[in-house]
Amino acid sequence: MTDRPILFSGPMIRALLEGRKTQTRRVFKGIEADGNGTFHVFNRRGGLIGVSEADVPTEAPDYVPYAAGDHLWVREAWRTPESLDDLSPRQIELRCKELGYHGPWCPRVTVADEVAHQWSEEDGFREDQPSGRLRAAMHMPRWASRLTLIVTDVRVQRLQEITWQDARAEGISGGYHQSEFASLWDDLNASRGFGWDANPWVVALTFEVIRQNIDAMGEAA
Repeated sequence: MTDRPILFSGPMIRALLEGRKTQTRRVFKGIEADGNGTFHVFNRRGGLIGVSEADVPTEAPDYVPYAAGDHLWVREAWRTPESLDDLSPRQIELRCKELGYHGPWCPRVTVADEVAHQWSEEDGFREDQPSGRLRAAMHMPRWASRLTLIVTDVRVQRLQEITWQDARAEGISGGYHQSEFASLWDDLNASRGFGWDANPWVVALTFEVIRQNIDAMGEAA
């Protein structure tokens, strides 16, 4: 079992919270065409094997950096009080240690749903106090995460192999699941050369959503 971060946009965070999203697909760069009709597959030790596309293992492959049982802590866009705008997450963590807190923390607002967390007047923060600057999801530290995903299934496939049921599990709520998923995918990946028409290899993860910080979840267990 491995713990690792995973980043989601605002709409996908809302889909997670609403129970509409139980799958995600990520570009997989461990398979490369060699131009001769076969593919090079990179295993976890950096070695190569040459296989045809039909022979690429897809179920629970040992060359993918994910496995059933992994815990993924979710990163999302967030804000802290204006008084902390000049501090990085690492500096906030160090200040908490200096003040003798049990662990790093700070009041914060999750941008996807505009919900305040650990925002207490006892600590000098008022509900009507304006939140500070936008902090990108990539800069959310582990201790600030509120959602944990437990991976239950891992598959390797071409992007266009997605079924309408899978597209719906990706959080697509409209009536044209695959076309809407393709449009969403292109918004995030086309500029990097991994658009829908390119039909890249992807890792398809199925997961259970736990509304709890990954470390708090471990303490509860």
